[in-house]
Amino acid sequence: MVTNNQHGAFIVPELEVTGRKQGVLEGLSFAVKDVFAVAGHSSSAGNPGWLRSHEASAAHAAAVLKLLEAGASLRGAAHTDELMYSLGGENYHYGTPLNPRGPGRIPGGSSSGSAVAVASGVADFALGTDTGGSIRVPASYCGVYGFRPTHGAVEMDGVIPLAPGFDTVGWMADSPELLRRIGEVLLRKDQLPLQQNSDRMSKLYIPADCWALAEAASSEFLQEGLHRLQAGADESLETVISAEGLKTWMDVFRELQGTEIWATHGAWIEQEQPVFGPDIAARFTWAATIAGEDHSRSMSLRQEITARLRDLLGEDGCLVIPTVPGPAPLRGGDLQQLELNRSGAMMLCCIAGLAGLPQITLPVPGPGGLPLGLSVIGGHGQDLRLLSWVRQNWK
Repeated sequence: MVTNNQHGAFIVPELEVTGRKQGVLEGLSFAVKDVFAVAGHSSSAGNPGWLRSHEASAAHAAAVLKLLEAGASLRGAAHTDELMYSLGGENYHYGTPLNPRGPGRIPGGSSSGSAVAVASGVADFALGTDTGGSIRVPASYCGVYGFRPTHGAVEMDGVIPLAPGFDTVGWMADSPELLRRIGEVLLRKDQLPLQQNSDRMSKLYIPADCWALAEAASSEFLQEGLHRLQAGADESLETVISAEGLKTWMDVFRELQGTEIWATHGAWIEQEQPVFGPDIAARFTWAATIAGEDHSRSMSLRQEITARLRDLLGEDGCLVIPTVPGPAPLRGGDLQQLELNRSGAMMLCCIAGLAGLPQITLPVPGPGGLPLGLSVIGGHGQDLRLLSWVRQNWK
């Protein structure tokens, strides 16, 4: 049983499953966001109504089972925002985990407990999910390494969905070496091209439209991280990726995601009438208003964006961008300010989400020692290449 939960990473600290002996991850412990099926455990998805209306799981989620078979041991179910529909980490019902590396700051969500478990050292690594930034944002705010894989590259079986066309299983750790080792276990080799075992990046793209979103106080620190990465690429090029503007990209993402979210959870919400926190309730109410509308224009633009980015990056190109504009906001901030922070984060996070690309976020010390995140987005299916290249070049 987890005995050190002083930062509140776990909603169910007593949940434990011992991994197989002599596996490649033997001796390591992991936390699991409370949306993954664990045999005999009832997942809350961050909401009491969900917990009340769903039975305990009969079997482990596919990703959990792979980790257990690889020798890692499960040590606790970690907090999540309600039905994963937030980037803040402040749960109306179950409280807010404490950010160990940003005192007085929010941990980020929706994989809030997973990030806090790693940052506080109570788990070697943690599983989470990432639909619109739910691995990348809390990893950045808590100063840990986070990885969102190519869409479909890790099995989602046994994971409570949010928007299946964007949902991914991701993970966090405190070193790029461990991040890569977990990828070797979880990534579906049948979904990745043969070339992904390379650790070479020929072109590093620096998109000015993304860097323009970085807060002034954070930009210099992020640039230092960029310079560290540039030494590991054959060529470094400045570019602009969003002719339409990142605000337009974000709006497309929000619309298509919201449509999928209501299609996934609308019937349950209407039947159970669960109580949500004010911000989550507002998002579900909005998602309901766009259900049944014509989304063909946004779907078409998503296809164009996907083709454009995949063509630009190919097999051995990458984008380097701020993960989010700045450090974690203060806890207990007003909803309007938090929504502004959320919008800035989503404009950066929607890039990989729209095109289904892998993205790793790297911790960078920022102003006043607060954590920042610097991200590298790789080509479609180039997950192991990206993880290997970062491991080799993030010195």
